[in-house]
Amino acid sequence: MATETLKIGSKAPDFNLPGVDGKTYSLNSFNDKEALIVIFSCNHCPYVRAYEDRIIQIQNDYKDRLQIVAINSNDTTDYPEDSFEEMIKRAKEKNFPFPYLRDETQQVAKAYGATHTPEIFLFDKERKLVFHGKIDDNWQDPSKVKTPYLRNAIEELLAGKQISVPETFTIGCTIKWKK
Repeated sequence: MATETLKIGSKAPDFNLPGVDGKTYSLNSFNDKEALIVIFSCNHCPYVRAYEDRIIQIQNDYKDRLQIVAINSNDTTDYPEDSFEEMIKRAKEKNFPFPYLRDETQQVAKAYGATHTPEIFLFDKERKLVFHGKIDDNWQDPSKVKTPYLRNAIEELLAGKQISVPETFTIGCTIKWKK
């Protein structure tokens, strides 16, 4: 289904996608930020739902230097809860402090080689991939997290350090590809 997943050091593939706020976004929309996180996301996946508050907290904690963008590429024929209308409702309900975009053609997910929700791609100022994987080591219980992979990578990136764990396996629901 998907092409090969982006490798560490790869340039972020550009996109031009509609957001739930009525605006259209591309990579250039975030040129003022030192770091960019692209998260492949959706509404229905229990892993995504478990991580939403942590994702919101990360955006709020690093809002001056980092931008999160959530992209929903799921097929809506079999998963109507992932429709654009439902995305708008979810973003309002959770008060997302980041753009939530719709990848109707699934071309963006394929360009990134994304396979799961939530799947994290962290890019530096040059929009080169420095971290790919999961948010932390306990999706079910934030109080039991031992290794906050994404936060560690963000801290290292913003401090100008080498990323100590640039890749982890991704956990979550698979992206729902169109038939």
